[in-house]
Amino acid sequence: MKLTIKLYLSILCLTSFSVVKAQEKLSLKQAVTIALENNYSIKLSNNQSQIIKNDVTYGNAGILPVVTGNLTDNNRVETSEVDLASGQTRNASNAKTTNINYGVGLNWRIFDGLQMFTNYERLQELQKLGDLNAKLTIQTTIADVIEAYYNLVTQQKQLEATQTALEVSRIRIKNADSRYKIGKGSKLELLAAKVDLNADTTQLLRQEDLIRSGKIRLNQLLARDLKTVFNLEEDLNIDKSLVYDQLQALSDTQNPDLQTAIVNQKISALNLKQIKGARYPVIALTSGYNFANSTSPPTGFALRSNSRGLNYGFTASVNIFNGFQQNRLEKNAKLQIEASKYNLDFTKQTIDAQLLTAYQNYQTNLQLIFLEESNVAVAKENLDITLEKYRLGSIVPLELREAQRNFIDANARYANALFQTKLAEIALKEITGTINI
Repeated sequence: MKLTIKLYLSILCLTSFSVVKAQEKLSLKQAVTIALENNYSIKLSNNQSQIIKNDVTYGNAGILPVVTGNLTDNNRVETSEVDLASGQTRNASNAKTTNINYGVGLNWRIFDGLQMFTNYERLQELQKLGDLNAKLTIQTTIADVIEAYYNLVTQQKQLEATQTALEVSRIRIKNADSRYKIGKGSKLELLAAKVDLNADTTQLLRQEDLIRSGKIRLNQLLARDLKTVFNLEEDLNIDKSLVYDQLQALSDTQNPDLQTAIVNQKISALNLKQIKGARYPVIALTSGYNFANSTSPPTGFALRSNSRGLNYGFTASVNIFNGFQQNRLEKNAKLQIEASKYNLDFTKQTIDAQLLTAYQNYQTNLQLIFLEESNVAVAKENLDITLEKYRLGSIVPLELREAQRNFIDANARYANALFQTKLAEIALKEITGTINI
């Protein structure tokens, strides 16, 4: 058994050394940078934002004139016989008639109740909305990357504690085996040590599996090969300087959801303004320059004609009655403005509740970090003393096992307190629109 364990450890060390040597060291900054470049959600959001930006033009708003080129070419072949009043008869066999018209036309709406200018303002607000959505996607992705990264850090800390417990179990089984062979220990003690060693090995394998799953999740967020192997470069650092009043002020001015609600309220107001513009007349200028060329069979009075010239004028129209549709549209637009105000107030209250809850969690977990950190130190000291007493034979194996469990539990609580505090910190910075690495 000793030979087997030594062989296993040797192979494990050699394999680990070769793998670690080939693995990249991934810092949090590098992870966020890769995500900003590769993440599919960010790419899609930026693409949509660019489409909206391209739509913000005077032409799309209807402010600029429309100029069109026209060409018409009609041809006809016919056989005809015409009796004139003079008594003469004119015949044409397979005679060709052609009519060609071409030119340039202009149509320019110069007044429509200012709807075109309101539409341009609406397009600008939609661009702001697209930028906010892109910003929200980026912030959410950064938050997800930070959470996934520090989750791996937390799992790595737990793995280290599990490995320490496993080493203690190996010492215990070695001691129990030696005692059994010299007749000072029972086989029951040796079997119990084997069971506990197997249990700790199982826990180690499960912990390693959690780390592998976490790395797959992080690679997915970075939009790279899911099998990319890497090691973490940073420890779990907590920002302990967050102040609620400062966070509240930042939330009121920078929260993407709140800013989106404000922009939607402006869009609702512009929608009413645009609808009211339909009460005014629509005036448009028209102009064009055309060329015409035609040929006729010899049965007619004119065999060929050419013409060209400028035409111009204006059109005007006004809505007199449309079945009370105008009133209906205006009433609905006013209701939409009212609804957007309710949505703004609701969003503000929801964000305030999220901020307060996250800050309370942040404060509580800061206290837990201090408490659990001291517990880890106490549990480690207790495990060392208990292990030494076990080697001297002054305590039973059950006490050693209890010390192991206390050490693992203390490390798990400490790691969880660190991670929960980091999650609360991420949530606070995400709410205030200030998340960074």
